[in-house]
Amino acid sequence: MRTLYPEIEPDRSGMLDVGDDQQVYWEVSGNPAGAPVVFLHGGPGAGTTARHRRLFDPARYRIVLFDQRGCGRSTPHAGAPDADLSTNTTWHLVADMERLREHLGIDRWHVFGGSWGSTLALAYAQTHRDQVRTLVLRGIFTLRRKELDWFYEGPAGFLFPERREAFLAPVPVAERDDCIAAYHRLLSDPDPAVHVPAGLAWSMWETATIRLLERADLVAAEADRPLEAVAFARIENHYFRHGGWLTEGQLVDGAAALSGIPAVIIQGRYDVCTPAVTAWELHRAWPGSELVMVPDAGHAFDEPGILDALVTATDRFADLG
Repeated sequence: MRTLYPEIEPDRSGMLDVGDDQQVYWEVSGNPAGAPVVFLHGGPGAGTTARHRRLFDPARYRIVLFDQRGCGRSTPHAGAPDADLSTNTTWHLVADMERLREHLGIDRWHVFGGSWGSTLALAYAQTHRDQVRTLVLRGIFTLRRKELDWFYEGPAGFLFPERREAFLAPVPVAERDDCIAAYHRLLSDPDPAVHVPAGLAWSMWETATIRLLERADLVAAEADRPLEAVAFARIENHYFRHGGWLTEGQLVDGAAALSGIPAVIIQGRYDVCTPAVTAWELHRAWPGSELVMVPDAGHAFDEPGILDALVTATDRFADLG
Protein backbone atom coordinates (compact mmCIF):
# COMPACT_ATOMS: atom_id res chain seq x y z
CA MET A 1 0.00 0.00 0.00
CA ARG A 2 1.62 3.23 -1.14
CA THR A 3 1.57 6.31 1.08
CA LEU A 4 2.54 9.94 0.67
CA TYR A 5 6.16 10.82 -0.03
CA PRO A 6 8.08 12.61 2.77
CA GLU A 7 7.51 16.28 3.43
CA ILE A 8 9.39 18.74 1.24
CA GLU A 9 9.56 22.52 0.96
CA PRO A 10 9.24 24.59 -2.22
CA ASP A 11 12.42 25.59 -4.03
CA ARG A 12 10.73 28.57 -5.67
CA SER A 13 7.48 30.43 -5.22
CA GLY A 14 5.91 33.65 -6.33
CA MET A 15 2.85 35.60 -7.33
CA LEU A 16 1.90 35.64 -11.02
CA ASP A 17 -0.04 38.60 -12.38
CA VAL A 18 -2.72 37.00 -14.56
CA GLY A 19 -4.60 40.20 -15.32
CA ASP A 20 -7.98 41.41 -14.03
CA ASP A 21 -6.16 42.66 -10.88
CA GLN A 22 -5.59 39.02 -9.91
CA GLN A 23 -2.36 37.63 -8.45
CA VAL A 24 -2.01 33.83 -8.43
CA TYR A 25 0.28 32.13 -5.92
CA TRP A 26 2.53 29.40 -7.34
CA GLU A 27 5.33 27.19 -6.07
CA VAL A 28 7.75 24.60 -7.46
CA SER A 29 9.36 21.76 -5.52
CA GLY A 30 11.13 18.46 -6.20
CA ASN A 31 13.74 17.86 -8.90
CA PRO A 32 14.32 20.94 -11.12
CA ALA A 33 15.25 18.55 -13.95
CA GLY A 34 12.35 16.18 -13.28
CA ALA A 35 9.16 15.61 -15.23
CA PRO A 36 6.95 18.71 -14.80
CA VAL A 37 3.59 18.02 -13.15
CA VAL A 38 0.88 20.53 -12.25
CA PHE A 39 -1.48 19.80 -9.35
CA LEU A 40 -5.02 21.18 -9.66
CA HIS A 41 -6.80 21.52 -6.34
CA GLY A 42 -10.46 20.95 -5.69
CA GLY A 43 -13.36 23.15 -4.77
CA PRO A 44 -13.13 25.35 -6.71
CA GLY A 45 -11.80 27.48 -3.90
CA ALA A 46 -10.09 24.90 -1.68
CA GLY A 47 -6.48 25.97 -2.33
CA THR A 48 -3.35 23.85 -2.07
CA THR A 49 -1.61 22.43 0.99
CA ALA A 50 1.85 21.06 1.71
CA ARG A 51 0.45 17.52 1.61
CA HIS A 52 -0.34 17.86 -2.08
CA ARG A 53 3.39 18.01 -2.92
CA ARG A 54 3.75 14.58 -1.39
CA LEU A 55 1.69 12.79 -4.05
CA PHE A 56 4.72 12.88 -6.34
CA ASP A 57 8.22 11.38 -6.14
CA PRO A 58 10.38 14.48 -5.54
CA ALA A 59 13.40 12.77 -7.11
CA ARG A 60 11.58 12.32 -10.43
CA TYR A 61 9.08 15.18 -10.63
CA ARG A 62 9.26 18.96 -10.87
CA ILE A 63 6.11 19.62 -8.84
CA VAL A 64 4.04 22.73 -9.61
CA LEU A 65 1.25 23.82 -7.25
CA PHE A 66 -0.84 26.96 -7.53
CA ASP A 67 -3.83 28.46 -5.74
CA GLN A 68 -6.61 29.27 -8.19
CA ARG A 69 -8.13 32.74 -8.31
CA GLY A 70 -9.70 34.01 -5.10
CA CYS A 71 -8.45 31.35 -2.70
CA GLY A 72 -5.44 30.16 -0.74
CA ARG A 73 -2.60 32.65 -1.02
CA SER A 74 -3.87 34.18 -4.26
CA THR A 75 -5.26 37.69 -4.13
CA PRO A 76 -7.74 39.28 -3.87
CA HIS A 77 -9.34 36.71 -1.59
CA ALA A 78 -12.96 35.73 -2.11
CA GLY A 79 -13.57 35.83 1.63
CA ALA A 80 -13.42 39.63 1.55
CA PRO A 81 -16.80 41.37 1.91
CA ASP A 82 -16.39 43.18 -1.42
CA ALA A 83 -15.08 40.17 -3.37
CA ASP A 84 -15.75 40.40 -7.12
CA LEU A 85 -15.97 37.00 -8.85
CA SER A 86 -16.87 38.31 -12.31
CA THR A 87 -13.42 37.38 -13.68
CA ASN A 88 -13.26 34.03 -11.91
CA THR A 89 -14.49 31.38 -14.37
CA THR A 90 -13.34 28.02 -15.71
CA TRP A 91 -11.89 29.70 -18.76
CA HIS A 92 -10.01 32.31 -16.76
CA LEU A 93 -8.40 29.43 -14.84
CA VAL A 94 -7.52 27.58 -18.04
CA ALA A 95 -5.81 30.76 -19.30
CA ASP A 96 -4.04 31.16 -15.94
CA MET A 97 -2.59 27.66 -16.30
CA GLU A 98 -1.17 28.54 -19.70
CA ARG A 99 0.36 31.74 -18.33
CA LEU A 100 1.93 29.78 -15.49
CA ARG A 101 3.28 27.07 -17.81
CA GLU A 102 4.91 29.70 -20.02
CA HIS A 103 6.17 31.66 -16.99
CA LEU A 104 7.95 28.54 -15.71
CA GLY A 105 9.36 27.68 -19.13
CA ILE A 106 7.59 24.32 -19.33
CA ASP A 107 6.88 22.81 -22.74
CA ARG A 108 4.55 19.96 -21.76
CA TRP A 109 3.48 18.83 -18.33
CA HIS A 110 1.69 16.02 -16.56
CA VAL A 111 -1.70 17.17 -15.26
CA PHE A 112 -3.15 15.90 -11.96
CA GLY A 113 -6.57 16.96 -10.69
CA GLY A 114 -9.12 15.72 -8.18
CA SER A 115 -12.79 16.65 -7.73
CA TRP A 116 -13.15 20.18 -9.20
CA GLY A 117 -9.49 19.72 -10.17
CA SER A 118 -10.60 16.92 -12.51
CA THR A 119 -13.06 19.37 -14.12
CA LEU A 120 -10.35 21.95 -14.66
CA ALA A 121 -7.92 19.28 -15.91
CA LEU A 122 -10.42 18.10 -18.53
CA ALA A 123 -11.26 21.65 -19.62
CA TYR A 124 -7.55 22.48 -19.91
CA ALA A 125 -6.65 19.27 -21.74
CA GLN A 126 -9.51 19.64 -24.21
CA THR A 127 -8.32 23.20 -24.93
CA HIS A 128 -4.54 22.67 -24.86
CA ARG A 129 -4.12 19.01 -25.77
CA ASP A 130 -0.57 19.39 -27.07
CA GLN A 131 0.69 20.69 -23.71
CA VAL A 132 -0.57 17.63 -21.77
CA ARG A 133 1.74 14.65 -21.27
CA THR A 134 -0.52 12.51 -19.06
CA LEU A 135 -3.64 12.88 -16.91
CA VAL A 136 -4.33 11.50 -13.45
CA LEU A 137 -7.88 12.34 -12.35
CA ARG A 138 -9.73 11.56 -9.12
CA GLY A 139 -13.33 11.90 -7.94
CA ILE A 140 -14.67 12.91 -11.32
CA PHE A 141 -16.87 16.00 -11.45
CA THR A 142 -18.08 17.65 -14.67
CA LEU A 143 -20.76 20.10 -13.41
CA ARG A 144 -23.63 18.46 -15.25
CA ARG A 145 -27.03 19.34 -13.86
CA LYS A 146 -27.63 15.85 -12.51
CA GLU A 147 -24.36 15.97 -10.56
CA LEU A 148 -25.19 19.32 -8.96
CA ASP A 149 -28.78 18.30 -8.20
CA TRP A 150 -27.63 15.07 -6.56
CA PHE A 151 -25.37 16.77 -4.03
CA TYR A 152 -26.99 20.15 -3.41
CA GLU A 153 -30.70 19.78 -4.08
CA GLY A 154 -31.65 16.75 -2.02
CA PRO A 155 -30.84 13.13 -2.93
CA ALA A 156 -27.45 12.90 -1.20
CA GLY A 157 -29.20 13.93 1.99
CA PHE A 158 -30.91 10.53 2.08
CA LEU A 159 -27.54 9.18 3.23
CA PHE A 160 -26.68 12.07 5.55
CA PRO A 161 -30.01 13.35 6.91
CA GLU A 162 -28.57 15.06 9.98
CA ARG A 163 -25.91 16.80 7.88
CA ARG A 164 -28.50 17.76 5.28
CA GLU A 165 -30.60 19.36 7.99
CA ALA A 166 -27.61 21.47 9.07
CA PHE A 167 -26.97 22.43 5.43
CA LEU A 168 -30.57 23.59 5.05
CA ALA A 169 -30.65 25.51 8.35
CA PRO A 170 -29.66 28.93 6.93
CA VAL A 171 -32.07 28.59 3.98
CA PRO A 172 -35.66 29.84 4.38
CA VAL A 173 -38.17 27.05 3.77
CA ALA A 174 -39.64 28.88 0.79
CA GLU A 175 -36.24 28.84 -0.98
CA ARG A 176 -35.31 25.21 -0.45
CA ASP A 177 -36.43 24.09 -3.90
CA ASP A 178 -33.27 25.75 -5.32
CA CYS A 179 -30.53 25.64 -2.68
CA ILE A 180 -27.78 26.83 -5.00
CA ALA A 181 -29.76 30.00 -5.78
CA ALA A 182 -30.68 30.49 -2.12
CA TYR A 183 -27.08 30.16 -1.03
CA HIS A 184 -26.02 32.67 -3.67
CA ARG A 185 -28.29 35.24 -2.02
CA LEU A 186 -27.00 34.40 1.46
CA LEU A 187 -23.32 34.35 0.51
CA SER A 188 -23.66 37.65 -1.36
CA ASP A 189 -25.21 39.42 1.60
CA PRO A 190 -22.71 42.03 2.92
CA ASP A 191 -23.73 41.32 6.52
CA PRO A 192 -21.31 38.85 8.20
CA ALA A 193 -24.21 37.69 10.35
CA VAL A 194 -25.71 36.30 7.14
CA HIS A 195 -22.80 35.25 4.92
CA VAL A 196 -20.57 33.70 7.59
CA PRO A 197 -23.14 31.14 8.88
CA ALA A 198 -24.02 30.36 5.27
CA GLY A 199 -20.37 29.86 4.33
CA LEU A 200 -19.78 27.59 7.30
CA ALA A 201 -22.91 25.50 6.63
CA TRP A 202 -21.99 25.06 2.95
CA SER A 203 -18.40 24.06 3.78
CA MET A 204 -19.36 21.76 6.64
CA TRP A 205 -21.79 19.86 4.39
CA GLU A 206 -18.99 18.99 1.99
CA THR A 207 -16.45 18.22 4.73
CA ALA A 208 -18.95 15.89 6.42
CA THR A 209 -19.72 13.87 3.30
CA ILE A 210 -16.44 13.41 1.42
CA ARG A 211 -15.17 10.37 3.35
CA LEU A 212 -16.45 6.85 3.62
CA LEU A 213 -16.15 7.28 7.40
CA GLU A 214 -16.90 10.79 8.58
CA ARG A 215 -14.20 12.78 10.38
CA ALA A 216 -16.23 14.82 12.87
CA ASP A 217 -13.07 16.63 13.99
CA LEU A 218 -12.53 18.03 10.49
CA VAL A 219 -16.15 19.17 10.27
CA ALA A 220 -15.85 20.94 13.61
CA ALA A 221 -12.56 22.55 12.55
CA GLU A 222 -14.37 24.48 9.80
CA ALA A 223 -15.76 26.77 12.50
CA ASP A 224 -12.22 27.98 13.22
CA ARG A 225 -11.64 29.20 9.65
CA PRO A 226 -14.64 31.32 8.69
CA LEU A 227 -12.78 33.45 6.12
CA GLU A 228 -11.64 30.35 4.22
CA ALA A 229 -15.07 28.73 4.53
CA VAL A 230 -16.83 31.80 3.11
CA ALA A 231 -14.36 32.05 0.21
CA PHE A 232 -14.72 28.35 -0.54
CA ALA A 233 -18.53 28.54 -0.47
CA ARG A 234 -18.71 31.72 -2.53
CA ILE A 235 -16.43 30.41 -5.27
CA GLU A 236 -18.12 27.00 -5.45
CA ASN A 237 -21.57 28.52 -5.51
CA HIS A 238 -20.51 31.01 -8.19
CA TYR A 239 -19.25 28.20 -10.42
CA PHE A 240 -22.21 25.93 -9.81
CA ARG A 241 -24.79 28.67 -10.53
CA HIS A 242 -23.18 29.10 -13.95
CA GLY A 243 -22.64 25.40 -14.68
CA GLY A 244 -18.90 26.06 -14.86
CA TRP A 245 -19.47 28.10 -18.06
CA LEU A 246 -19.71 24.74 -19.83
CA THR A 247 -22.41 23.44 -22.10
CA GLU A 248 -24.32 20.55 -20.56
CA GLY A 249 -22.18 17.42 -20.84
CA GLN A 250 -19.33 19.25 -22.58
CA LEU A 251 -16.44 17.56 -20.80
CA VAL A 252 -17.76 14.03 -21.17
CA ASP A 253 -18.75 14.65 -24.79
CA GLY A 254 -15.28 16.03 -25.53
CA ALA A 255 -13.36 13.20 -23.91
CA ALA A 256 -12.83 11.30 -27.17
CA ALA A 257 -10.53 14.11 -28.32
CA LEU A 258 -8.11 13.09 -25.55
CA SER A 259 -7.55 9.62 -27.00
CA GLY A 260 -3.84 8.85 -27.03
CA ILE A 261 -3.00 10.76 -23.84
CA PRO A 262 -2.09 8.24 -21.10
CA ALA A 263 -4.79 8.66 -18.47
CA VAL A 264 -5.87 7.08 -15.19
CA ILE A 265 -9.27 7.83 -13.64
CA ILE A 266 -9.45 6.98 -9.92
CA GLN A 267 -12.85 6.83 -8.27
CA GLY A 268 -14.16 5.82 -4.84
CA ARG A 269 -17.08 3.42 -5.17
CA TYR A 270 -18.97 5.13 -2.32
CA ASP A 271 -18.18 8.72 -3.26
CA VAL A 272 -21.26 10.71 -2.27
CA CYS A 273 -19.86 14.08 -3.35
CA THR A 274 -19.09 13.05 -6.94
CA PRO A 275 -20.83 9.69 -7.53
CA ALA A 276 -19.14 6.95 -9.52
CA VAL A 277 -21.53 7.22 -12.48
CA THR A 278 -19.65 10.28 -13.77
CA ALA A 279 -16.29 8.50 -13.71
CA TRP A 280 -17.89 5.54 -15.48
CA GLU A 281 -19.48 7.68 -18.18
CA LEU A 282 -16.24 9.62 -18.71
CA HIS A 283 -14.27 6.38 -19.02
CA ARG A 284 -16.75 4.96 -21.54
CA ALA A 285 -16.46 8.12 -23.64
CA TRP A 286 -12.64 8.24 -23.50
CA PRO A 287 -10.84 5.62 -25.61
CA GLY A 288 -7.72 4.30 -23.92
CA SER A 289 -8.48 5.70 -20.47
CA GLU A 290 -7.96 3.44 -17.46
CA LEU A 291 -10.55 3.40 -14.67
CA VAL A 292 -9.57 2.34 -11.15
CA MET A 293 -12.68 1.88 -9.01
CA VAL A 294 -11.61 1.80 -5.35
CA PRO A 295 -14.10 -0.53 -3.63
CA ASP A 296 -13.89 0.83 -0.07
CA ALA A 297 -13.55 4.60 -0.41
CA GLY A 298 -15.47 7.82 -0.69
CA HIS A 299 -14.23 11.08 -2.21
CA ALA A 300 -11.21 12.30 -0.21
CA PHE A 301 -7.78 11.92 -1.80
CA ASP A 302 -6.18 10.67 1.42
CA GLU A 303 -8.44 7.67 1.99
CA PRO A 304 -6.06 4.68 1.88
CA GLY A 305 -7.28 2.95 -1.28
CA ILE A 306 -7.50 6.19 -3.24
CA LEU A 307 -4.10 7.39 -2.02
CA ASP A 308 -2.52 4.09 -3.02
CA ALA A 309 -4.02 4.32 -6.52
CA LEU A 310 -2.95 7.95 -6.95
CA VAL A 311 0.66 7.39 -5.97
CA THR A 312 0.78 4.21 -8.06
CA ALA A 313 -0.33 6.27 -11.07
CA THR A 314 2.09 9.13 -10.50
CA ASP A 315 4.95 6.68 -9.99
CA ARG A 316 4.07 4.95 -13.25
CA PHE A 317 4.01 8.15 -15.27
CA ALA A 318 7.12 9.73 -13.75
CA ASP A 319 9.51 8.28 -16.30
CA LEU A 320 7.49 9.35 -19.33
CA GLY A 321 9.26 12.71 -19.31
